[in-house]
Amino acid sequence: MSVPTTMRAVHVASLTGPEAVTIVEREVPQPGPGEVLVKVGAGGLNYADLMQTLGLYVGGPKAPYFAGFELAGEVVAAGEGASWPLGARVMGFGQECFAEYALAHSAALFPTPEGWTDGQAVSFPVQWLTAHGCLRTVGRLKAGETVLIHAVAGGVGLAALRLAKHFGAITIGTASTAGKLAMAAERGLDHGINYTEQSLVDEVKRITNGKGVDLVLEMVGGQTLHQSWDVTRRYGRIVVYGAASGESAKIDNVKLIFSPVEFIGYHITQLIVGRPELFAEEMAEVTELLQAGVMTPESPTSWSVESVADALRALGDRTTTGKQVVTF
Repeated sequence: MSVPTTMRAVHVASLTGPEAVTIVEREVPQPGPGEVLVKVGAGGLNYADLMQTLGLYVGGPKAPYFAGFELAGEVVAAGEGASWPLGARVMGFGQECFAEYALAHSAALFPTPEGWTDGQAVSFPVQWLTAHGCLRTVGRLKAGETVLIHAVAGGVGLAALRLAKHFGAITIGTASTAGKLAMAAERGLDHGINYTEQSLVDEVKRITNGKGVDLVLEMVGGQTLHQSWDVTRRYGRIVVYGAASGESAKIDNVKLIFSPVEFIGYHITQLIVGRPELFAEEMAEVTELLQAGVMTPESPTSWSVESVADALRALGDRTTTGKQVVTF
């Protein structure tokens, strides 16, 4: 199939935030061994993309760089040893994905389920695999347990809410506005906490009759992590998968003795690379949930490639809900 020689791509000139984002024309890359070239139908916007533009993402790219690491689209060229045929619709992780064409390694892609749009497909890899991994692979959620989901109206939050309800958990979610909590309530949230107006610790203790929660999905960091610790019942679990506040939090070893909880981190790439057998177990259950229709993303909010900077600002201003995607 015909592939042009040049394309539009999102470029970040400096680590000064969305203001450094521009659209440039560049050459279409060529796939190397094991790689495919994907005609991008949608690129996934994640909070990590915003943090990268600010230089706050650990291990993030150095400026200048081309942005984006999540994509969905159609395979249009393949390198030696690549396992995807031309024309295959795929979703997954790639390189410099906010572009009309992007490279991805064969092993980092999944088949797009029949009937899904590219927008739905690109809403799956980061959000749904993270939600499932946090809840099940490392969180070991069981029916009847209570889980606290921070940023419940976000992409990972809504996916985690759907999965937690499917597995029979009692759900508590936090958000910055009543509107976001109302949206989550429509999707089954049992208890909502507006953290701009209510005390997280007081509300969770009230909701749980002082017992605390069994599991926390923690992605804020800083003081919020310590508040999450304070509302976790003894020998409960806290899964750390982000640091949206940009603030670190120190774990006090003495406090851990007398307020014993289990801390564990979750990162998709670390799981795939460091414990492939665990990732295989995760994907086995994910496949069942996909086939059962449990893990079906809603239609995301789409932004044109020309509006990427605005989309990143909206993420930073906490005005978005659900998944945000870039279209071309």
